Amino acid sequence: MFPRPEPVGAPPPTGRHGLRGGGVVQAPVASSMVVRDVHKAFGSFRVLQGLNLQFQHNAITTILGPSGTGKSVLIKHLVGLLEPDQGEVLIFGQDIWRISERERYEIRKRFGVLFQDGALFGSMNIYDNTAFPLRKHTDKSEDEIREIVLARLTEVGLDKALTKFPNEVSGGMRKRAGFARALVMNPDIVLFDEPDSGLDPVRTSLLNDLILDVHREHGGTYMLVTHDIRTARKVSDYVGLIWKGKVVHYGECEEAFSSEDPFVRQFLAGDSAGPLGMD
Repeated sequence: MFPRPEPVGAPPPTGRHGLRGGGVVQAPVASSMVVRDVHKAFGSFRVLQGLNLQFQHNAITTILGPSGTGKSVLIKHLVGLLEPDQGEVLIFGQDIWRISERERYEIRKRFGVLFQDGALFGSMNIYDNTAFPLRKHTDKSEDEIREIVLARLTEVGLDKALTKFPNEVSGGMRKRAGFARALVMNPDIVLFDEPDSGLDPVRTSLLNDLILDVHREHGGTYMLVTHDIRTARKVSDYVGLIWKGKVVHYGECEEAFSSEDPFVRQFLAGDSAGPLGMD
């Protein structure tokens, strides 16, 4: 019902980091997600004010912006948890608010989400947390589930922590467990809501390496929301900067970090003096 995107007359598109097997890096040509003139207000507070973004398939896009500018609200729109007051949200060409709730539910199964704190169930061990989406959304046998879960936990380096509970492992391990859980349904799209939050620089770098390795292996559309500039520089194919509910910059990673735009330069430099500090 919801066909996977196919590039026109070219090999599968990739970002600057490439996919498994190496070879020439192709420019992305297929947009997995499109946000078109989206507005959203909560009472008199206008959070999104005509947001426009396109997320390329098989690429990693990082969304930056000051706190309270609408990044988390954007995520909720992408997964169909919030309906825009105006505008469209298209997932693989489908306007998710012009289809039924059942169809929207099916589209959500094509997403994986890594939340800020991992959002693990405290009453479940690492294995059961990771298996939860498969048990809830599929009719796979426990043997099939075990094979998938062990593969994903091995991929993130947690194959020795299956029986541990979230309160028995470090913050970095909880993030990796959340990442494994986000991957078990073999999603086309993975959203990361501040994956580096609460991690020290070394563990942040290790998580970034893991994100890159898994993306090279499996591809798909990855979107990261973060405040960490080093993360954006390291993992991104594309960078978008949101301010006051609008996109003030969107382009390739190298372009963002060489931009002369005062908004972009100020945010990436972490400078308190400039247009972003006026409000």
